[in-house]
Amino acid sequence: MGRFLLLFCGALAVLFTLELLNPVQAAVVQPFTGWLASVSAALVTPLDADVISTGRILMDRTTGFAVSIEAGCNGVEASIVLVAGVLAFPSLWRHKVAAILLGFVAIQALNILRIVSLFYLGQWNQHIFEWFHLYFWPILIMIDVLVVFAVYLRWLARRGEQASVAA
Repeated sequence: MGRFLLLFCGALAVLFTLELLNPVQAAVVQPFTGWLASVSAALVTPLDADVISTGRILMDRTTGFAVSIEAGCNGVEASIVLVAGVLAFPSLWRHKVAAILLGFVAIQALNILRIVSLFYLGQWNQHIFEWFHLYFWPILIMIDVLVVFAVYLRWLARRGEQASVAA
């Protein structure tokens, strides 16, 4: 357990440091955040033609209401926590890569639901928007990370991999 915690904290430190570097922000994080806004708009446009995205902003053309997807709201930090956990736990590299990719998709799918729901909650009631934005969704996203990691550990245990890699 001590080895896992040391590797987990080390991976967190390295990954969060990398994420904060200006070149990584410019080349990866900001374009990805803009992509999230585009995907969110594309998903709701068939039902609401007034929704557009520009950069990392999701906006209603009619009302002018908009949300900006900022750091901490793009799922990158939650994904970093998952990646650190998967990297720190002993298993085969191909299983780590699969867990990271599938976990990233699971986190981002929920995050897109989060973005869309907050967009509509904000148009309906600002107080409820704030509560969901600050409390409900951050907790739910981290629970998603924990569930994905727990499913990964359970899958490894069923395969008996942890024992064979650790031995």
